[in-house]
Amino acid sequence: MSALAPGGPAPDVLVPHWLTAAEREELSALVRCALEDEEVHPVAAIHLSDVLTELHVATAREAMWPGSAARVRRVTGWGADVLPVRLSARELTSVLTLPELAPRLRTALCQDRP
Repeated sequence: MSALAPGGPAPDVLVPHWLTAAEREELSALVRCALEDEEVHPVAAIHLSDVLTELHVATAREAMWPGSAARVRRVTGWGADVLPVRLSARELTSVLTLPELAPRLRTALCQDRP
C-alpha cells in the first residue's frame, strides 16, 4: 500500500447499497436497456457496464462468503434476499441520471435501507 500524492486523484470508493433481489433485477434490466440506447454517452456506458458487473459480483460474493451479508441482515432484520451492491460515486451518478429509474429504486439507491 502506498500513500496518495498530495493533490493527486483520489481512488474511487465503493459504497454498499443494500438492495433486494427484485431491486437488483429491476436495476439490471434498466441498465441493460440503457446500454442498448445508442444515445448513451460512452463514458456513462462504461460506468453502467461496471454496475452490471457489480450486480453479478454481489451475487457471486454472497455464494462464496454468505456469512458477511447474513450478519448484517440478522442485525437489521432485512430479508434473506437483501445484498450489498457496491457502487462508486461515478457508477451511482450514471444510474441516477437514467430517466426511466423508478422513484422506489432511486430511493433505495440514495439512502440506507429502512
